Amino acid sequence: MAVAPWVVVDELWADVRPLLPSRQRRVRYPGRKRLDDRAALQGILFVLHTGIAWRHLPLELGFGSGSTCYRRMVEWQEAGVWGKLHALLLAKLRAAGELEWSRAVADSSHVQAKKGAPKRARARLIEPDPAPSITFS
Repeated sequence: MAVAPWVVVDELWADVRPLLPSRQRRVRYPGRKRLDDRAALQGILFVLHTGIAWRHLPLELGFGSGSTCYRRMVEWQEAGVWGKLHALLLAKLRAAGELEWSRAVADSSHVQAKKGAPKRARARLIEPDPAPSITFS
C-alpha cells in the first residue's frame, strides 16, 4: 500500500529534524505548548500537495491549524531550512544515482543574463499619435 505524499517517514524525519531551529519555551509564562514540528511539516506538505487554502486545513488530521502550519513554514523559510533540505536531498539522490538529468529543465524566465546582456527596450507605441486623455488635461 502506498503512503500518502504528506506523511513524513522516519528516514526523512531523521534528515529534516537536525535542520530545524530549536525553540525554547519561556520559563515564567510558557504559554500553550508548541505543535510538534513533524505534525507541522506534514500539515505543510498536505496543503502544498492538495492545493487547499491554509484556512481549510482540517483539524481532524492532527496537523494543527492552517495558520500554525503557515507560520511554521515562514519561520523555517527565514531560518533557511528549505534551501538546506533541498541541497541535502539532492546530494543524497546524486550519491544514489537517482537523478535523471535528461529530464531536467532550466526555465529561462528565472535565469539572469550576465555580462553584456542587452538592456530591455521600452515598449513601442503601436499608434502613431496617442489620443488625448479624457480624465486628465
